[in-house]
Amino acid sequence: MTHVPLTGRKPRARDLGLPFSGRTGPYNAITDVTDVAVGFTTILEDEPRPGRKRPLRTGVTAIRPHASSPTPIPVYAGLHRFNGNGEMTGTHWIEDGGSFIGPVVITNTHGVGMAHHATVKWMLEHYASTYDSDDFLWIMPVIAETYDGALNDINALALSEADVRAALDNAAGGPVREGNCGGGTGMITYGFKGGTGTASRIVEIDGMPYTIGVLVQANHGQRDWLTIRGVPVGEHLVDGTPASQLQERGSIIVVIATDLPLAPHQLKRLARRGAIGIGRNGTPGGNNSGDIFLAFSTANAKPMLHRAPPRFSIDVLNDEGLDPVYLAAVDSVEEAVVNAMLAAEGTGGTPYDRLRVDAIPHARLLELMRRYGRVA
Repeated sequence: MTHVPLTGRKPRARDLGLPFSGRTGPYNAITDVTDVAVGFTTILEDEPRPGRKRPLRTGVTAIRPHASSPTPIPVYAGLHRFNGNGEMTGTHWIEDGGSFIGPVVITNTHGVGMAHHATVKWMLEHYASTYDSDDFLWIMPVIAETYDGALNDINALALSEADVRAALDNAAGGPVREGNCGGGTGMITYGFKGGTGTASRIVEIDGMPYTIGVLVQANHGQRDWLTIRGVPVGEHLVDGTPASQLQERGSIIVVIATDLPLAPHQLKRLARRGAIGIGRNGTPGGNNSGDIFLAFSTANAKPMLHRAPPRFSIDVLNDEGLDPVYLAAVDSVEEAVVNAMLAAEGTGGTPYDRLRVDAIPHARLLELMRRYGRVA
């Protein structure tokens, strides 16, 4: 089991001079939203385990709103299903109740059950003072997935309770790993190695700065669809496309966090903008893709409803002022997907693998961007 270090990481989109617009937070990451923490467990092995044919390249990503709170705090949330060939648990209550409690955990398709079980157990222990009571409480965690079976022995069911708990326990603020880490370890994006990506934007509303932060687990798109800042990159970088990736076979999970005071209906509208963000990079949302987007706000922190008074008020922005917020979310999602690809390392190609998936070549990408006048 290894973790991808932040030291020596590959350049991100802005490091390469790619012309993404907007003002970012200090880390250009979802952790720019105050008290949102991210943790990973990465399982990365180049040889099969005993009795198996394929290596393990998978993991789990944990996003924790209100990470420093000793008690669970509900967060208002909204959901959008752009293409539904995927899973995100807890979404029926988000649709009806407009909130969720606890972490958001992202892993591979066959790891959802273990991630759910382990997250419930972690919450029971981490918030023992709340759940060790006679209040008839239940836990309904948000667990999402994308399929990593092209590069990972997904049927080995290797994700363990300890793996999930480690990601939850090591969640922290600050810079966020990208590419081959956590749930993104074995993911493929537009026929290149993909995985975890993040970005953020600062917007000013009524003279106050607010943050929109995004984390994606990118595992979607065909090579010929790939567009970066309007340049048809996939039409040029066709060599090395794995045959299995000539058709859409993946998914993307988008998590949008903000400290803006937004009501559930507004967060649902914000989540929808994730579809425009991924569309900027070329995907139309293929039939085999699970494109699922979640938006949540850390504002309006209140106790759990069974402890709340019969009536309470919340602070909510006027819908008329949300256009800059929508644009910030779209821009952040677009950039996060590119960051995931730029950070990733080529994977596979051993005698045990069915294919090799290369990372997008930075030098050739920049050559194309210059040819189209996008960078100097």
